[in-house]
Amino acid sequence: MNWWDDALHRATVEVLLAGALAGLVGVQVVLRRLSFFTMALTHATFPGVVAASIIGVNIMIGGIAAGGIIALGVAALSRRRGQNAAAATGVLLSAGFALGTGLVATQSGFSRDLSSFLVGSILTVGPADLVGTLAVLIVVATVLLVCRRPLTFTGFDRTGARSAGFATGVWDVVLLLTIEIVVVTIVPAVGTILALALIVAPAAAARAWSTRLGVLTALAVVFGAASGLGGLYLSLRWNIAAGASITLTATALLAASLILSRLIGGIRRPPAFYALTGEATKDLGPEVLRYTRSG
Repeated sequence: MNWWDDALHRATVEVLLAGALAGLVGVQVVLRRLSFFTMALTHATFPGVVAASIIGVNIMIGGIAAGGIIALGVAALSRRRGQNAAAATGVLLSAGFALGTGLVATQSGFSRDLSSFLVGSILTVGPADLVGTLAVLIVVATVLLVCRRPLTFTGFDRTGARSAGFATGVWDVVLLLTIEIVVVTIVPAVGTILALALIVAPAAAARAWSTRLGVLTALAVVFGAASGLGGLYLSLRWNIAAGASITLTATALLAASLILSRLIGGIRRPPAFYALTGEATKDLGPEVLRYTRSG
């Protein structure tokens, strides 16, 4: 029997790839405080995923189309004075889920279980899903690496970024669309509802151990992959839903990191870190300067 014919083998590879992908983009989500937007995006992506399944096309196409519209809408609202982008995002959170549920309800004899969209169905992933996740991981890693300077500068100091000639609105859209693609990609592993935890928890756990962006990103990727692999093992060991198990593992890893880092005295956070995360607005530190001045 071919190695790829075993559902458990495919699931193992998928959780490793999805966990690494979620951890990679999660750093940007945590540092930019986009957790609420990401949660809204998971709900808004849901109707696109359901519609694609009903039509009979790849669910990534529907998810990317729906999420892309939402991402562009939020980016446009955030640039308009007097508009509360957070309020609009909150409305989209509920509306997206309601629309997806309504689409399922209109289809008598719908062949896809609703729970597989919500909490994932990791054991049903096929070779095409693995290839897609790997391709997205490579693309996202390349985008974040090549665009690290404008993304970091824009997230840290928008006024300074504009003065330096960066189109801050364009880079906001690039980041939001990148997050949206990641959300759609990890749907088979953890579903639309639980995707937020796998994206945010590994990066938040890594943040407890380092303030250097490079180290932070590496730790987030490792923690994300470990959450996926550990969650899959616990799912098989205790016969519980894989998506829920992966999410709980990521949450437990975050809690352990916060507790352990505090017990051993934590880490000294430079002013640049606090400014980048929005916790304070102090002078630029060497870490951010290194990313904004490098070509």
